[in-house]
Amino acid sequence: MSLLYKDESYEIIGAAMEVHKQLGNGFLEAVYQEALAVELESRKIPFKKESILEISYKGNVLSKYYIADFICYENIIVELKAVNELSGINEAQVINYLKAANIKLGILINFGTQSLEYKRLVRY
Repeated sequence: MSLLYKDESYEIIGAAMEVHKQLGNGFLEAVYQEALAVELESRKIPFKKESILEISYKGNVLSKYYIADFICYENIIVELKAVNELSGINEAQVINYLKAANIKLGILINFGTQSLEYKRLVRY
């Protein structure tokens, strides 16, 4: 079985690695988000920043919504963190984003550690 959006994921993670290599850890999430946008742009990776994800309940769009850090290639949600360690709550957040957007792949990236952490999350 092949990985979903393998090449696209590789490109996104490579861009995140370059940001982490240049900045290291210790900055706020917003700094990494801005730097990653610059890196994605320089690598010609298509993305939308801070995309609103509507939530529906029984056919009704709710007034509450999520905001994804990035949607890359129109079908990969990229969520950034700058924390000491990722938790199940962070993963659940991405899974909820995937459900709301009806997207199958999310990449959770943590810039807050000595080495970049990332996790692919797939909604079946």
